[in-house]
Amino acid sequence: MNDAVVIPSISHEQAWQLAAGCLRDPFAVLGPFETEAGRFVRAFLPGAEGVEVVACADGRHLGALSPVQPDGLFMGRVDGDEPYRFRIQWAGAVQETEDPYAFDLLLSETDLHLFNEGRLFEIAFTLGANPITIDGVRGTRFAVWAPNARAVSVIGDFNTWDNRRHPMRLRYPSGVWELFVPRVGPGARYKFAIVGPDGKRLPDKADPLAKAAEPAPATASIVADPIPFVWHDGVWMQGRSARHRADAAISVYEVHAASWFRPGPGQTPSWDALTERLVPYVVEMGFSHVELMPVAEHPFGGSWGYQPLGLFAPSGRFGPSEGFCRLVDACHQAGIGVIVDWVPAHFPGDSHGLVRFDGTPLFEHADPREGFHQDWDTYIYNFGRREVQGFLIASGVHWLEHFHVDGLRVDAVASMLYRDYSRKPGEWVPNVHGGRENLEAIGFLRHFNSVVAERCPGAITVAEESTAWPGVSHPVSEGGLGFAYKWNMGWMHDTLHYMECDPVYRRWHHNEMTFGLIYAFSENFMLPLSHDEVVYGKGSLIAKMPGDDWQRFANLRAYFGFMWGHPGKKLLFMGGEIAQWREWNHDSAIDWDLLDQPRHRGIQTLVRDLNAVYRHENALHQRDSVSTGFRWVIGDDSGNSVFAFLRHGNEDDGMVLVICNMTPVPRHGYGVGVPRPGYWRERLNTDAAVYGGSNMGNAGGVEAVPTQMHGEAQALFLTLPPLSTVFLSPGP
Repeated sequence: MNDAVVIPSISHEQAWQLAAGCLRDPFAVLGPFETEAGRFVRAFLPGAEGVEVVACADGRHLGALSPVQPDGLFMGRVDGDEPYRFRIQWAGAVQETEDPYAFDLLLSETDLHLFNEGRLFEIAFTLGANPITIDGVRGTRFAVWAPNARAVSVIGDFNTWDNRRHPMRLRYPSGVWELFVPRVGPGARYKFAIVGPDGKRLPDKADPLAKAAEPAPATASIVADPIPFVWHDGVWMQGRSARHRADAAISVYEVHAASWFRPGPGQTPSWDALTERLVPYVVEMGFSHVELMPVAEHPFGGSWGYQPLGLFAPSGRFGPSEGFCRLVDACHQAGIGVIVDWVPAHFPGDSHGLVRFDGTPLFEHADPREGFHQDWDTYIYNFGRREVQGFLIASGVHWLEHFHVDGLRVDAVASMLYRDYSRKPGEWVPNVHGGRENLEAIGFLRHFNSVVAERCPGAITVAEESTAWPGVSHPVSEGGLGFAYKWNMGWMHDTLHYMECDPVYRRWHHNEMTFGLIYAFSENFMLPLSHDEVVYGKGSLIAKMPGDDWQRFANLRAYFGFMWGHPGKKLLFMGGEIAQWREWNHDSAIDWDLLDQPRHRGIQTLVRDLNAVYRHENALHQRDSVSTGFRWVIGDDSGNSVFAFLRHGNEDDGMVLVICNMTPVPRHGYGVGVPRPGYWRERLNTDAAVYGGSNMGNAGGVEAVPTQMHGEAQALFLTLPPLSTVFLSPGP
């Protein structure tokens, strides 16, 4: 090099930052820059023995870089102004790659503005890791939001996890850091190395926008393949709106993907293995939907997915995300909808996750009275921050749009709505009006549901909301939260408590079965017998039932009959349909061998037949959410623990009479007034022998007798089997 040429130098501060891996403005130091003496290039390649610069077009020699201070920094003059790449000599190897610092700005100002406004709903394809091609060069664009960080680097297998090699550029004022790394493609593992505002390096962070991740307990993010999945569910997607209306027959089978079945002891099934078994089973059982407990990436399997960190990726425990797409696609082709649990209420404090992401409480509130859940030892999102709100909404939309999921069941909504949720006086901060309502969370939920309704036609959202918050399933335009359905937790608690009582004492708890009808039509309800009722010492459904084994099975059959006859969509957790004795254990599979026993097989057959009757009898679902679809016939016979009610469909769609006898005493000649004369056919009897019952009933049906009873001109005189529910409908 000509000694007369003045070689541009860097400041001592820049040199120190470069060597320490905390360089804030790498494009001011690295890459090409023009001087009066020509074009120079700097590259920081610790451990390299030599660096040659060659033309991208033909590999022509353009110059050589010489080592300068600090160690690992190379610099030299380069001929011309054409695109170039490095030919790097390492000990025993030569690497060729383009210079990450030779590329211009990556993200548009419009995208960054929308992100800061919380309105960039395709954020997963803007931030995170996205393989792209720039000027013919293939690589991956990395981008991460860390506005308070002093420096951010991307680290991975491609740079030996050295935070000095790929410092990122801050796009002020958005707070987003970006870098294009040439020749890094799908499958590469990576994280972000972040230096906090105090100058200390934080634990390496997984990508909040990662679309793939290593199987736990490993925590690295993975660059996902950008090739889109080829879907075969166009017919389903076009027609699913009708399947989700309030008048549709919706019966949901809730599944924990890791324990529905196990390939072997301690083994987790792949998405494809689950698809092969689960889809035909759900079809055979007659459920309309399968609901998956959270499958977003989560570090601790014992949380069942309810403490997620990767809100944009199916868990790597089950294999690549393409396998999840195949599961959804297969469900749709088989006529089954897919709902996934989605958790925007909280996140865990794992060091590689969101907590103090840039060294400050970025995603969470700083004040633990607002930002920390004592019950779950987790952090609460700052719903009032636009970027956080947009991040969460984009996650929900990503599952619905990218993975073709049909619905999101939103977990722990009550914990979001109330600032004093599970807190003592003095442990919470009132809202600006001095109240307990979390106004920011309310605004977030309404915004979320509005965006879903606009962007994802036919998709539904379902709220797990355990209080009497008004209008959960009412439209946002009418002051509601905008959910399609709400879990009816009150119905579940009351009716389960009733069923746990010995039949001798049920007469004093009669109202627990009837109380739910007082508010049954205030929301679009789903009746949940979920995983929460069969864990933590609560016992399985069959184990909750009183009496000897025969009575326990009869009680469960009668209860299922009552549930399927009651207004509201249905949800049953796996194992309940075969009367599993053990309460659910996420580390072991369902006890499928119980189906070798007739009584357990009978329960399964009953659930299948209940789904069929529910689906085919319009009266059992068409007016689920309006009071005209239900009428008590007998709601006050506490002495006999008998309930009788009529379900009505739309005009000319008939009716169904549902009668429950919740004692082990048969009732002969029990009179029930009915609105139509003629023959009433017994559509289903939970005491049938095929279900494991005593086969007592009404020989297929009963002729109405012209006797005034219960305000009607005719009546049926029925045999009510012990601990049973019977469905009858008029007609031949």
